[in-house]
Amino acid sequence: MINYMIKFLGFGVPLAIIALITTLIAALGYRIRLVPLTPAFITFGLGLLVALTSIAISLVGTIFVLVKGIRPGYGLSHILLGMAIAGLVIAIPASLLFTGGGQGLPAIHDISTDIEDPPLFVDVLPLRANAPNTADYGGPEIGKLQRQAYPDIIPLILAGAPEKVFDQALATAMELGWVIAGSSREDGRIEATDTTFWFGFEDDVVVRLRPDENGTRVDIRSVSRVGGGDVGTNSKRIRGYLAKLKDTLAP
Repeated sequence: MINYMIKFLGFGVPLAIIALITTLIAALGYRIRLVPLTPAFITFGLGLLVALTSIAISLVGTIFVLVKGIRPGYGLSHILLGMAIAGLVIAIPASLLFTGGGQGLPAIHDISTDIEDPPLFVDVLPLRANAPNTADYGGPEIGKLQRQAYPDIIPLILAGAPEKVFDQALATAMELGWVIAGSSREDGRIEATDTTFWFGFEDDVVVRLRPDENGTRVDIRSVSRVGGGDVGTNSKRIRGYLAKLKDTLAP
């Protein structure tokens, strides 16, 4: 029985490698549009399950080596390697949930600094023609959920007229790596698309500049093309843009 257990413990590293390959295929497959979203998510989930299994096996192997004193024919480094690879796989969704603040957030994918009169898309609309999510705002209920989850997402007020702020607002979007879909200095509007690292989800952004008694009011709206929720991605994008723009124009 012990011999069979020892052989079983040797599967920790191979399973971890399989998990890594599976999750990468799922993410990259969807990113280059070779794999539809649902199969990609299922494959990704299977990869995570395999990674968890690998970690469980590696933990048992560690106990055998350190506590029981049994040497299964490979060192502790072999076991730790399996745990490291599997841990890397699990870190992918964990980074989305924890760095994006995705725990316990409402299933919404449309975030705006102005929930009463959200900035409207114009140039991006043709790019979203076949997107599952519409560019139309969801109404007061979406705004209420946003306000509860992201009370800090509010307009930015900057000194100077909109036409003076416009150039830096556009430059900031470009510095963040967004692909500019269109802009209008006259309308005070900048539209762009940002692509997420994992899976390559495309989210669209519109920045609106309007005169304010103190200078310029900057509103920004970020909307995902797919998915019911965004695990905090759109709010994080808005915070990042406004903070960078504010710092750049600070006196």
